[in-house]
Amino acid sequence: MKPTTASAARQYPCAKCPLQGFPHLQPHEKEEVSFLSEFKTGELVADAGTTVLVEGANSAHLFTVLSGWGFRYKTLEDGRRQILNYVLPGDLIGLQGSIMKEMAHSIEALSPMILCVFQRDKLPNLFRSFPNLAYDITWIASREEQMLDEILLSVGRRTAMERAAYLFAFLFQRAKSVGMVKTNKLIIPLKQQHVADTLGLSIVHTNKTLKKLSVRGALRWLDRGCEVLDENVLLEMSKWQGLPATPRPYI
Repeated sequence: MKPTTASAARQYPCAKCPLQGFPHLQPHEKEEVSFLSEFKTGELVADAGTTVLVEGANSAHLFTVLSGWGFRYKTLEDGRRQILNYVLPGDLIGLQGSIMKEMAHSIEALSPMILCVFQRDKLPNLFRSFPNLAYDITWIASREEQMLDEILLSVGRRTAMERAAYLFAFLFQRAKSVGMVKTNKLIIPLKQQHVADTLGLSIVHTNKTLKKLSVRGALRWLDRGCEVLDENVLLEMSKWQGLPATPRPYI
């Protein structure tokens, strides 16, 4: 497990949070920003490959992803891994450990990450004093359930081609909503093993499937990851309607 570096210094104060400039994220009221500034205890810097949260752990903190990529996963005793979902800027992680007392999955940094750190024992104050923020947390939890439903549908019923196309269309649209897409293209810092562990396919089957997507001009593989080239081709091949345009809350 790689180490993480925690800092009490606030390089990104809540009042000047870089996430607040994205139209797909709901703005906070002035009083909410003041509370979140007290709720936040600092920032955490994690290198790629760092395990940010460990399955079975009882963390004293919640985190909001400020920058970078990560993924949620579970493993079997023999080491086989299932990637459940990916985390991007604006996502809240660690809530499960706060409510259920321990994490039922792990979270690893896929790229260098910066996370805002919140003290878990202050969470009741949020629910008591800021019902709108409490609703936001409920919304975030419900959204995560909705995304897992779609991923389960993909693994269980979509063909290998459809589920691969869905995965990259899904990640592209999520990244686009938080300003990570430039010139309508996106490099996702993952390897084919990550894709296989997400789709529930062997690495050989995954490789053959991704080659077909490359032939269609939807993506290409680079040394640093996968570059998404054509969102429309991915949407067409996955038969997926895309994410709703409704702004979403964040903490």
